Amino acid sequence: MKAMILAAGRGERMRPLTDTTPKPLVMVKNKPLIVYHIERLVAAGIVDIVINLAHLGEKIESALGDGSQWGANILYSPEPEGGLETAGGILQALPLLGDEPFIVVNGDVWTDYDFSLLASLKLDKCLAHLVLVDNPAHHPTGDFYLSSQAKVKEQGDSDALTFSGVSILHPDLFNGVSAGRSKLAPLFRKAMQQHKVSGEYYAGDWQDIGTLERLDSLRNS
Repeated sequence: MKAMILAAGRGERMRPLTDTTPKPLVMVKNKPLIVYHIERLVAAGIVDIVINLAHLGEKIESALGDGSQWGANILYSPEPEGGLETAGGILQALPLLGDEPFIVVNGDVWTDYDFSLLASLKLDKCLAHLVLVDNPAHHPTGDFYLSSQAKVKEQGDSDALTFSGVSILHPDLFNGVSAGRSKLAPLFRKAMQQHKVSGEYYAGDWQDIGTLERLDSLRNS
């Protein structure tokens, strides 16, 4: 199985830090944030990794190189200025990811999730499998609902959960999507209506490093 780390975002809410440092390269305990993902993926046996690039992408490529120092094989998918959003970026990278399901990880989250759990998971007839977490303080209403049958839905009887930014996606999820800027959430919702999105709840450590305050909180934890 291959993996893609989404690293093309501008990081507007983390300015002025991200004016000179791409968000995935911010330091957390003497290590760039994105390196934790690379190390955990390799530990799970996932060594073929694609990283999309836009804002200050040359700095990410310079810092990570071909990934060999971590035992990884990193390929890059450069995007135009401003990026292509999540779905657009993944669509462009599909030729590098192949025809089989692949793991996607947001480059600006921190988690101790064990990626080997995803590496052994079969999608069956689903187009996506989402890892959901408890709602953080800055996102109290959540995103989606997890049914007792482990299907992810837009509506549910229990409390909504937050999408962690960790998932397995099938290339067929992007069938019919035109090249260019596009978001991932509408594709998820379309697949949910077809009952083709499975999911799981993760109760471990997960943090969205979207602001300087959250970054400081992680650094001080």
